[in-house]
Parts: sequence; structure tokens; C-alpha cells
Amino acid sequence: MLSRVADSLYWMSRYLERAEHATRLLDVNLNLMLDESPTSSDHRWLRMLNALGNPKRLKWNGNPYELARNLTFDTSNKSSVVSCIIAARENARQVREQISTEQWQKLNSLYIEVTRPEVKRAMQIEANAESGEGPTAFLQEMMEAVHQFQGVTDSTMSHGEGWQFIQVGRYLERASCMRLLLEAYHEDVWADPDRVPEGNEYLDWMGLLRSATAFEAYCKVYTADLTPERILEFLLLDAEFPHSLRFSIDSLQCALKAIQEKSGKTRAEELHRIAGRLSASLGFASVDEILLGDLVAYLHGIQRQCQAIHQTIYHLYVDYPIQAALAG
Repeated sequence: MLSRVADSLYWMSRYLERAEHATRLLDVNLNLMLDESPTSSDHRWLRMLNALGNPKRLKWNGNPYELARNLTFDTSNKSSVVSCIIAARENARQVREQISTEQWQKLNSLYIEVTRPEVKRAMQIEANAESGEGPTAFLQEMMEAVHQFQGVTDSTMSHGEGWQFIQVGRYLERASCMRLLLEAYHEDVWADPDRVPEGNEYLDWMGLLRSATAFEAYCKVYTADLTPERILEFLLLDAEFPHSLRFSIDSLQCALKAIQEKSGKTRAEELHRIAGRLSASLGFASVDEILLGDLVAYLHGIQRQCQAIHQTIYHLYVDYPIQAALAG
């Protein structure tokens, strides 16, 4: 596969996963406004910005609808939802011959929808600000469109090397997003294990699970008994939940192995060593041991390894010198 094709498929997938994650966090926090007090509002929205990596040019000014509008529509912000969808569509356009017609139609339709005149969308959000129907309905539509694209991708595209690069992008981005989400909640949920929880903390715990689409899946495993230790164990170490860090890294490792087999790369040992070590560290970890140590440092270590995987992927499959390519 050409390096530019691998690069475009990889980033198309990462941008869509990033857009879906940001949309979900916005939707959850807008819905939580119905149950929060004015004093907790500022803290909750600042925490959401931390979970999104503190996007540049965005500051919390006390207006959640203005923040939601900027995080969604502001194309001068490269991490806004619309910016991510535009970037994903551009990457797909560059490799139009590599993806199915159904994929292109679904992504192009989403692009057309979100790039309609921004003022019209902004006015719609303002007009329904009191009920919350405007923003949440639109955010739900966007999430559903991304989910549909992922389903169309899996059902209409050959599961060859290109499809595997899409999986690599999806799960590497998902792991990075989950790491940021857990770190953003650390101070409120896990920093003081001896603290007696207040009534509103259960709402935060539920918000964290819903931010990872995990509330119902968590309840099926642990019932509705919410505890910080079990929430961390589920979101970090569960082997079967698609948004857990462990599941994402295991899926990433499987995709990388498939790419090596299909591409015949003989120099991928370093990449598989990094991914395998990270997968094993999550597979054999204990939530009690993690909480006894420094959770934030542990999460930073995961992010460093994810960054090393990204850099090694680029070195092997995208930015490699011609001499290395000839050598296999």
C-alpha cells in the first residue's frame, strides 16, 4: 500500500473518532445541566475541556451553549467537531478509490450537513437554549452518523491492509481520548479514596460512564452499584468493553499484526514490542495496584507509549526512507 494511502486512511479514522468523542462529551454535559447546581457548573465544564485536551483558543466564559457552539462549529479551532469532520472528509477524498462508494456517500453527507451555514446552526442552538433540544438533537444526529460510517466501513470494505489502518487510527485515537477522560476525572473520583462521597458525586460518576458510552455495559457487569474502583477497573482494564483502554490497545495490536503480515515488513519488531508491552501491562494489571501508586503518572505512561506507537507507525509505513523500503 502506498504511504499516502495509509496516512489518509489512518487520519480519516482518527479525526472521525475524535469528532464522535467530543460530540458525546458535549451531549452528556449538556444533559447533566438539568441536575446540577450553579456552583458545580463551572467545575464540570472546565473538567470537560481538560478531557478534550484543553483546545487552544477556547476559554470557559460561563456560557455552556456558547462553549458547545464553539466546540462544535468553530472552524478556526482545529479540534472542533466540524473541523475534524472536514479533515476526515478531505483525507477520504484523497483516497476515494480505496474506500467503498457507501463509505464516501455517508461521510460526504455528514460533511454537507455540518458545513451548512454556521449562523443558521448557531441560531438554532440559541433558539432552543432553554429546553436544550437544539444542541442535543443535533449532537445525537452527528454521533449516529459517525457510528453509521463505522458500520458501513466494516460491512462494505475489504478487511485488507487499508481497513486495518482504519482500525489502527480508530483505536489509537480512542485510547488517547480515554486516557484524557480518566485523567480529567482523577481529582474528583480517585484522588482521595477515603473521602465519603456526597450525593452529587454519584451524578459525576454516572456522567463519566456515559461519557464513555459505558453506563449500561457497566451495570451489566457490576449492577448499578457505582464505586470509583469498579469504574476505573471497567474503563481501564475490561477486556470486552469496546471503549476501555485495554480493549482499544488489544485491538490496535491485532491490527498492527495484520498489517505486518500483509505488507511483509521485516522491520516491525520495535513497533510490536511497544504495542505488545503496553497490551501486556494492561492485561496483567490490577486496579488495586494502580490506585496504590500514582494514577496520573500511570496514565501519562500509557500516553507516552501510544505516542511512541504513532511515531513508529510513521517511521515504518509513512515517512520511511527509500533505502529502508528497498530493504523490506
